Amino acid sequence: MYQYEYIVHDWLLYIMVFAVSFGLVLFLTPWARKVSIKLGAIDKPKPRGLHTKPIPRMGGIAIVLGFMVTMGIALLFMEEIRTLQFAGFIVGGLIIVGLGMLDDIYHLGAKLKLAVQIVAALVVVFTDTRIEFIGWPFQEVFTTLSIPITILWIVGLVNAVNFIDGVDGLAAGVSSIAALFMTILCIMTGSPLAVVFAATLAGSCLGFLPRNFSPADVIMGDTGATFLGYVLAVSSIIGVYKSYALLSVVIVVLALALPILDTAFVMIRRLLAHKPIMGADRGHLHHKLIDRGFSHKQTVAILYAVSILSGGVAILIAVRDIMALIIALTSMLVLFSIIYAYRKRVGDNDKSDKSNKSE
Repeated sequence: MYQYEYIVHDWLLYIMVFAVSFGLVLFLTPWARKVSIKLGAIDKPKPRGLHTKPIPRMGGIAIVLGFMVTMGIALLFMEEIRTLQFAGFIVGGLIIVGLGMLDDIYHLGAKLKLAVQIVAALVVVFTDTRIEFIGWPFQEVFTTLSIPITILWIVGLVNAVNFIDGVDGLAAGVSSIAALFMTILCIMTGSPLAVVFAATLAGSCLGFLPRNFSPADVIMGDTGATFLGYVLAVSSIIGVYKSYALLSVVIVVLALALPILDTAFVMIRRLLAHKPIMGADRGHLHHKLIDRGFSHKQTVAILYAVSILSGGVAILIAVRDIMALIIALTSMLVLFSIIYAYRKRVGDNDKSDKSNKSE
């Protein structure tokens, strides 16, 4: 269970960074679209993709700029930001963004991207941001593994959010939902710096969404998606993982359940099929839903609902509200039942259509 301490939160600052980042990204996104076109960062239609026409793919620079400018403003009002930890976060973030921009233009290899992501994670680790397993069994073992586990967590989330960026509005929407729940969790655990990170990210994602909903006229690309995963990873380490005991792991995984579980299942499937785990295919959850007959917008709505419910469960576990937790878990069960029923109906209709054609 969390051990809460009394922290005086600057609620006005939290609202300000959310609003400023939202407004900046909303304003900068059309400019980011023009820059993408000028630099040749264009996502062309491909067999496993869902776009039927070329679309600018480096819109994420609007998210990054909106986030960074807001952080600069927050520096003026918040002493907790003026630390080596924050400097490491910024440097690591710039490495991730630079890598993403190059990948959006030149389509870099998976091994090179992984190596650079590890470098960014190392910058974060050696500026005093690490996962600390306070109160775990085998304390000494986990303390020894703190650095590799932190690197794995950061690199894993960077790629997890990037993997779900396959449907218009999905990565930005799911990340904004996760960031909002992360904001609440960080407020509960008393980490103002992590609250500012998460609230700013939520505002940035929501500011990007109006131009990114289906049919989108710009997508965030690796520039934006990897940066979202990076900020979520670092926020969770500074905020939620600084709490006590194994429960913090469960809560963070639930708050970020969709990208984490989707990536885990895809990688396991690829390993069992003896395929490269960093390869690209149509095996992600959003692809499966669309292949089962759901429209782009229906798929996004379903995955938003899953993200909201899993984040809600994380909050309820943190506050130990058993009755509300039962209701939330029941709601998730109902949602999955509806999805299954719809999928079965679509499948039966497809079989019926094929049967009629054969006759």
